[in-house]
Amino acid sequence: MSRTVHCKKYDKELPALAAPPYPGPKGQEIFETVSKQAWGEWQAHQTMLINEKQLNMMNADDRKYLQNQMDRFLNNEDFDRAEGFVPESE
Repeated sequence: MSRTVHCKKYDKELPALAAPPYPGPKGQEIFETVSKQAWGEWQAHQTMLINEKQLNMMNADDRKYLQNQMDRFLNNEDFDRAEGFVPESE
């Protein structure tokens, strides 16, 4: 049976990640509190932000910005979207 977590983004039990997405305490926290679905959505959104805002992952300020946006995204707070992005209507 697959492991599940109570996803903080969706506030319900969902399938979990297979392993922490990166090393350290932050990776472990994500592993324990974020679903596979929410992490996949963050990765897609992260790619849009990197491309649209031309972020350089060698730049510490850009990495800090992206980390902040990830926290906001996963905690259901206001987060930056790519310019001209129009979310699908529900």
